Amino acid sequence: MDTIHLKAYAKINLALDVLRRRPDGYHDVRMIMQTVKLHDRLVISKCKTPGIFLKSNLDFLPTNENNLVYAAAKLFFEQHPQNCGVSIQLDKRIPVSAGMAGGSTDAAAALFGLNRMFCTGLSLSELQALGVKLGADVPYCLLRGTALSEGIGEILTPLPPAPACHILLVKPPVNVSTKYVYEHLSLDENTVHPDIDGMIRAIEAGSLTDTAALLSNVLEAVTRKEYPAIAAIEDTMREFGALNALMSGSGPTVFGIFDSRAKAEKAFYHFKSGSCGRQTFLTGLFQPQNTAPIEVEEEAD
Repeated sequence: MDTIHLKAYAKINLALDVLRRRPDGYHDVRMIMQTVKLHDRLVISKCKTPGIFLKSNLDFLPTNENNLVYAAAKLFFEQHPQNCGVSIQLDKRIPVSAGMAGGSTDAAAALFGLNRMFCTGLSLSELQALGVKLGADVPYCLLRGTALSEGIGEILTPLPPAPACHILLVKPPVNVSTKYVYEHLSLDENTVHPDIDGMIRAIEAGSLTDTAALLSNVLEAVTRKEYPAIAAIEDTMREFGALNALMSGSGPTVFGIFDSRAKAEKAFYHFKSGSCGRQTFLTGLFQPQNTAPIEVEEEAD
């Protein structure tokens, strides 16, 4: 195989709890992760010249070690040297620095693609062990679907698929530093923690209404205070008929859960015509259909 085409799917956090700060500077978390259909595309091709040659459709993205795709390829070749190089074309659709694991899912796709291209035979767990060296979300991005995420995010328990729904994604025109959010998060007796176990029961029961009612993100206590646009977007989504709305990850992207395509489309066009237009997407939940950790693109959308 000389060329492989891959889809790298975004994620949202249906629930995100932070339990404690660890001595190593990371935080122990407990989260319900969910893949959505919005995705980036990667095309990886072998080339005779040794090295990693990364290009992107976004001029401002780095194409060296500061890009997780490049870092993933470098890590893979350090572990599994080859006698050729690769060129990688990264086409971004997932908003950058948006709380949807855009960089992590691209890295996961790169690891999977290189493993298949060079027939190295790494299992999902072996790929995840490599991926966690790049970032805490990479192991989940290799798994995908609906999952409970614990530890720093690398301890994963697959869950039944979340109830089908329409997802509206809106990223306001602000940039949020994940480091800033975690550094300013105060965990005390007044912290309102998400009901993770309750959401798992709602998902297992197949109840979209109960699942949506339990959306919660402890990081919003920091981000909503700094960026009022997040709360405003959530409120507007509910006014347009969303069962509920929440910030994903450390933000600033907000997602709304809709049980009606018509309501979701009405909200979509409202945001699309405003200041968030370029970063507004109407999509749905993605569930893997087979045991392959990353989908190889063989069909057109």
